Amino acid sequence: MTHIILCGGSGTRLWPISRTLMPKQFLKLFNQTSLFQLCMKRNSACCSRRIIVSNAENYFIALDQVQELHEDKDTLFLLEPFGRNTAPAIALACLALDPDTVVLVTPSDHLIKNEKSYEKVVLRAKELALEGHIVTFGIQAQYPETGYGYIEAIGEDVKAFHEKPDEEVAAAYVKAGNFYWNSGMFCFRAGVYLDELKKYAPEVYAASLHAYETSKKDFFIRITDEAMSEIPDESIDYAVMEKSNRVKMIPSDIDWNDVGSFDALDQEYDKDEYGNTLCKHLYALHAENNFVYSNNKTVALGGVNDLVVAVTNDVVLITKKGTTQAIKELVSFVKQNEPDLTVTDRTTHRPWGTFTILEEQHGYKIKRIEVKPGCRLSLQKHMHRNEHWIIISGTATVTVGTTKKILRTNESTYIKMGEVHRLENEGKIPVVLIEAQVGAYTGEDDIIRIEDDFNRA
Repeated sequence: MTHIILCGGSGTRLWPISRTLMPKQFLKLFNQTSLFQLCMKRNSACCSRRIIVSNAENYFIALDQVQELHEDKDTLFLLEPFGRNTAPAIALACLALDPDTVVLVTPSDHLIKNEKSYEKVVLRAKELALEGHIVTFGIQAQYPETGYGYIEAIGEDVKAFHEKPDEEVAAAYVKAGNFYWNSGMFCFRAGVYLDELKKYAPEVYAASLHAYETSKKDFFIRITDEAMSEIPDESIDYAVMEKSNRVKMIPSDIDWNDVGSFDALDQEYDKDEYGNTLCKHLYALHAENNFVYSNNKTVALGGVNDLVVAVTNDVVLITKKGTTQAIKELVSFVKQNEPDLTVTDRTTHRPWGTFTILEEQHGYKIKRIEVKPGCRLSLQKHMHRNEHWIIISGTATVTVGTTKKILRTNESTYIKMGEVHRLENEGKIPVVLIEAQVGAYTGEDDIIRIEDDFNRA
């Protein structure tokens, strides 16, 4: 089988720990392992190769996390400039395969803890896929969750798909006993899915085919902006699953959690005797049943119950448990006033490493920059700022104008406004430096790239 991993989600309901440029699937939330990595490891035994469908902006984060697993697995990236929902994302991946290939499609951001049971349902799904069925996996509804779609089924036969219900309807589903949460996982032959998509959503199929045929194919498949914009935004459920007569559902008792909200994440973290999250940065007095996520900052709670507190370098979120599905609306409100807060936190990932903003005021900005071994920044210049570099650790090769020199720990250089420059790490350990920018404008778009290893504009 081929594993198609969908990495397009932004994890809005886990803001501020999840951002556009670091969505929840790549966060190291579980023993320094991301949901994306857990997904890859979980499916390695049953799948011989994988196709990762990702937003182009997240490619290097995904690639780093693939390489961290140190496995020899055939992996192909399919990069979208922006999302158009699951139906075309899956179609684009299937177009890269032989029509008879059995594929297992999964989101990258779900948690599955009963892996033995998971292996069994995947094997059953493969059997049904080989018979020509389109298979989905249903999770027995345990409580009236309003954040999931539902599948009504008798055994493996699907009666109907249902949109996210209100609480009263969800409670009726749970009471009925034959309603399942829609897990968003699928198994089928690539050609079967494409045939059904062509039959029931021909405009999605035709636009996806055109996008694939006009894509740039090298080490990965890159869909063009123009072709992507022509694809209708449609889910696989609406485009195919709700219409096809080939659909089967496997009831799946796999200890599944979509980790789609802080309430869901709270279920996976250990608690103290008062029901508060076990967290070394938390001091709680006369406080019970609070979920706390803190990025190395101390949180003190006194006399409060049932809160969600999420602390990052630049945002503090406080809300009530049971209302965290509404965070998506809150993010839209924040985005109107401070859009950068929804895109990235103070640490931003680049193909060559990371930078963290330590201080920023009008006229200056101070960063901590880490450059991975064997990587280098683009050859570039700035029109509105001067820069000072101070090496903290490692050995950097620095080009300023026509001069190239080696800088070691506690050595520095100065780059004048408009001067062409580059930093390279030719060593075997990361280079860490402090960059002080001084100028009338210190925005990230004040970069004129002359030469770049990663083909960025």
